[in-house]
Amino acid sequence: MTANTTKGIVYPQSTDHTRLWEHLQTLATTADGIIFGNVDRQVFTSSGTWTRPAGAILVHVQVQGGGGGSGGTASTTSSQASCAPGGGGGEYAAGWFTPAATGATVAVTVGAGGTGGAAGANAGNNGGTSQFGSLITAAGGGGSGGGTATTSSNSIGGANGGSGGSGGDFRIAGGDGGNGQVISLVPVKYNNGGASYLANSRRATGIAGGQTTGFDGYLYGGGASGPSNGTTQTAVAGNNGAAGIVIVTTYTA
Repeated sequence: MTANTTKGIVYPQSTDHTRLWEHLQTLATTADGIIFGNVDRQVFTSSGTWTRPAGAILVHVQVQGGGGGSGGTASTTSSQASCAPGGGGGEYAAGWFTPAATGATVAVTVGAGGTGGAAGANAGNNGGTSQFGSLITAAGGGGSGGGTATTSSNSIGGANGGSGGSGGDFRIAGGDGGNGQVISLVPVKYNNGGASYLANSRRATGIAGGQTTGFDGYLYGGGASGPSNGTTQTAVAGNNGAAGIVIVTTYTA
């Protein structure tokens, strides 16, 4: 007779008289399937439901929050300039869970990217929180403020990166957005979008003066860079942060 360990490894009982090599072969085969077993990976780019695969042994979850949108920037006269800061990158978190902890199904939420502010000195919106049930969450990046018009110099702080989620074993806050700065009526292009663990920082535009829009954040969870106006320009809308993602990798026997 044979029996199984809690991990599924088969071993002989003391009353079993099967040849020793057969027992070792069975043990090696079952251990191989457990230690180097199959991998089931489910990638969620939109919200849905995770279903635990058969034979699950261990579940690894990666959760990336959405990136924040950048603010719009105000119209300017011949003696004004404006520059909106960048949105913050989303928070990232990861964790290991047993099949008993996850249960058979888990509701998955993928945080949306924050939308950019309307044309004018209007704030962008925060990125959405991504989560794997109640087991692990990652906060979205902040939306940045709008760029107000100034007749001299001005600096508006970039949005904060996402932070403050819960659960898991590993966590990295999102990167902050760059400041919206005007120095002597010249927009200074520091208003990049914040990076996330799964996305690079989004650069600001490289055009001096004039009117420039920002750029949407990079997937996954990157913040948007901000727009800017030199003198005598119409109002400009902000840009959108990138959506997050949830990746669930299950090791099965």
